[in-house]
Amino acid sequence: MYKFFILLFFPVLLFSQKHTIQGTVTDGQNQKLPLVSVEIYGSQNALIKTLTTDQNGFFILENIDDKSVKLVIKDLEYARAEKTLNLEAENGPLQIVLKKEVQDIQEVVMTRQKPLVKRKIDRLEFNVENSNISSLNAWEIIKKTPGVTAGNDVLAIKGSQSILVTINDKRVMLTGDELKNLLENTQGDEVKSVEVITNPPAKYEASGSAVLNIVMKKNKIEGYRGTITSKYIQSQYAKGLAGISQYYKKNRLSVMAGYYFGSGTYYREGTDYVNYAEDRTRWISTMNRKDRNKSQNTLNFNLEYEIDSLTNVSLNYSGFFSPNSFGTYNVPTLIYNDQNVAESSYTTINDHHSRIINNSVSFQADRKLSAKSKLTWTNYFAGNNARKYQNVLTYLDFVNQAPTENNFITNNKSDVQLYSTQADYQWKNEKWELESGGKYSFVTTGSQLDFSDNENGGLQYRADKSNIFNYKEHNFALYSSLAYNPGKWNFKAGLRAEKTDLEGVVSEPFEINKNNYWKLFPTFYAQYTTENNHQFGLSYGKRISRPSYSWLNPAKSYYNLFSYFQGDPKLKATIIHNLNFTYTWKEYNLDFYYRKEIFPSMEISYQDPSVNNLIYYYTNIEKGQAYGVSLYKNFQFKPWWSFSFSENLEHNENYFIGIDRLLYKNKVWNWVSDISTSFTLDKKSEWKLELGHRYNSPSIQGTFRISGSSSAYLVMNKKFFSNKMEASFIFNDIFRTSGEKVSTKYANQDNYFIDYRDTQSVTLSLKFNFGNQSVKDAKSIKKADEQGRM
Repeated sequence: MYKFFILLFFPVLLFSQKHTIQGTVTDGQNQKLPLVSVEIYGSQNALIKTLTTDQNGFFILENIDDKSVKLVIKDLEYARAEKTLNLEAENGPLQIVLKKEVQDIQEVVMTRQKPLVKRKIDRLEFNVENSNISSLNAWEIIKKTPGVTAGNDVLAIKGSQSILVTINDKRVMLTGDELKNLLENTQGDEVKSVEVITNPPAKYEASGSAVLNIVMKKNKIEGYRGTITSKYIQSQYAKGLAGISQYYKKNRLSVMAGYYFGSGTYYREGTDYVNYAEDRTRWISTMNRKDRNKSQNTLNFNLEYEIDSLTNVSLNYSGFFSPNSFGTYNVPTLIYNDQNVAESSYTTINDHHSRIINNSVSFQADRKLSAKSKLTWTNYFAGNNARKYQNVLTYLDFVNQAPTENNFITNNKSDVQLYSTQADYQWKNEKWELESGGKYSFVTTGSQLDFSDNENGGLQYRADKSNIFNYKEHNFALYSSLAYNPGKWNFKAGLRAEKTDLEGVVSEPFEINKNNYWKLFPTFYAQYTTENNHQFGLSYGKRISRPSYSWLNPAKSYYNLFSYFQGDPKLKATIIHNLNFTYTWKEYNLDFYYRKEIFPSMEISYQDPSVNNLIYYYTNIEKGQAYGVSLYKNFQFKPWWSFSFSENLEHNENYFIGIDRLLYKNKVWNWVSDISTSFTLDKKSEWKLELGHRYNSPSIQGTFRISGSSSAYLVMNKKFFSNKMEASFIFNDIFRTSGEKVSTKYANQDNYFIDYRDTQSVTLSLKFNFGNQSVKDAKSIKKADEQGRM
């Protein structure tokens, strides 16, 4: 068996060669240029091969029969270069320098194009750098990414919410509202692209049905520059953001540091309806949540240093600090009898505050072993510390009972720490590419809930309702993948093996849950490109979705006296199978897909009529499956007018065991639509206007059926003072139509809630650039000009 793994993960590939061409492409500042096209023509002027440079500007082609060839080097941002070579006389690698076409600057500075969507063999790349949506924050950019939806502020890719969010391939230790806050405080002009990876290759950890990777920009400008940003957001209440980003690059050293400060009031409207068939009562609660956050702090620091021509090291830190979010909810509840008369009531006053601290540090070293191979070593640490305190006072006035009061206090503390180390080896030539590596990660979490109430008179600690939960998880992985690119056909296959050891300890009632398992995760991709650039792709991937650490905590987190949330320490990991067939031509991106989930875990609700409780909890349902098709296309009707649409039609099925122990099937056809049109009002100042509309038809999640919703938006950008200042105006959810109804109805379960997350807003922002901006401006200008002619 060990021989099989040796052959699988560390194959040795030997190829004979005749003549070899290799070289590096740089710009006038000696910056290495990735993704530059290199065409090689033979002695009869016949095209032999088209290559693209790697991230270090390097290219190589072996086994050439001709004695003399011509190289044509092309890039949208630089002047075309040609070079004729006598291969018998050539000695050593080539150094090719591309020059800017400065004469085009005055003409093309006026345009700013739609984001570019590019289909790669294993992902869809949504390039937003220098586009008209870069004035948005990272959260809004993700919601506009093809294939991604954010219904009810929960991210999903092709209908699946089991996704892994990474920034520069580093995992983000936040979920839900915490992740949304972080991305809202991440400036869009720092984002280079968003990668939607529905079948992640073996290099990525197997967690999640898909990976959403946010690629941040790298500093390529010599000298010092900076950006000052301010933003005002008016929804139900006001919010604001201000910050500064600074960049410095000199020779081998590149440094970036940024700090953003946010403050404001967050609002959310909701009404709960619970119908109890047993006593023929209807409970209606109105909860308008208003939370004030005086300080949200986002920090980023990145240092890169080129030790020599073969070795690069980088250090990155990012942090998100929200030291005090607080609010008081006043929630009245009316209880109606079967004659629709409000005969009872209670009022809940929830006084609470919370704190979030999130830190992540990574160190990476890249070493080029030869012209064909390199080794990368990455270490990563992340920590998430959260505190939540609430004081809940309830005034009860029930029919045939004397009015009473109930008071309870909860103090919830959680701490999550993740450490991982990973080594990756890469070897490639003009046709083959090999990736192999290993990874070890360790996660530890600690959660403590202290519960006190006045059931016995004064406030007293209740051990039976308090809880301590500790969880540890070790994960060891080996992977290998091999890609073959003979020309029109591209192939890639990989296998990842992961061993997981976990242990969860619950204090009340005392329980230990241990588990360990090996899992294999194969991936396969095939892509074919015709002479007319029709591109066909087929991919398969097996994934695993492990429960979030908070979902494993069985402690009851009370919303009020009659409703609470509870996790499950025995949650199973979900196994996911993804199958995709893609077609791409002239920016038409078509994707047919099928997804099967075994024991998916999700939040559902049930009502307990014996105590009139509405309980939300995470659990495994039996299975889920979906099949559908998505389509994206961008049209450039005129140089000043473009139009794009992103459509996804899916049939989704969820099978779950109800509270009555019967098997139920929840199914729906779901349609998600996003259309937008963009106009250039003035070319010289890059004054652009964009109008768009998003629509989500009804969808499902376990026992839930979620109503349709829609949202219209407007974005306007304009530059001033020789493009050093940029102003933006954004109007989101213009007609206030993004509210949703989430319902559960089967057996004796009959409840729903109306939810609106305060998405109607007006945003005004100003950005000022200072320092050396010349290289950046020339780059974006030339790119816009070339794209406008496509």
